[in-house]
Amino acid sequence: MITNSMEASRLPAPLPVDFADGVFPAGCPSRTVLDHITSKWGVLVLLSLSEGEQRWSELRRRAEGISEKMLAQTLKTLERDGLVLRKAQAVIPPRVDYSLTGRGYELTALLVPLVTWAYNNADDIMNGQR
Repeated sequence: MITNSMEASRLPAPLPVDFADGVFPAGCPSRTVLDHITSKWGVLVLLSLSEGEQRWSELRRRAEGISEKMLAQTLKTLERDGLVLRKAQAVIPPRVDYSLTGRGYELTALLVPLVTWAYNNADDIMNGQR
């Protein structure tokens, strides 16, 4: 017997009416934003920063496999998008700390459930199970 909650979970999630037609055209700015925040490295950097302010080396260590070039590029993109704040301190040796902006925290509140779902289902998906 299927319960109401099981039935509801199988129903498609409708897009809000006010933007349902606007998100699909190639020129929609949301597609660029989605590309930035859902890239492999973008998601990992955002999730790492959701735990608090971090230095470059901490971010590089957390996102295993990321090159210096990709970390720099990802941080610059997320900073330009207003999701990450870069705070350089005039000390020797130079110190730069990264943190999320308010909008970045708002975004990671949405990303955490998505990444949790991916983590919980990764083995079954990778093994071709349903």
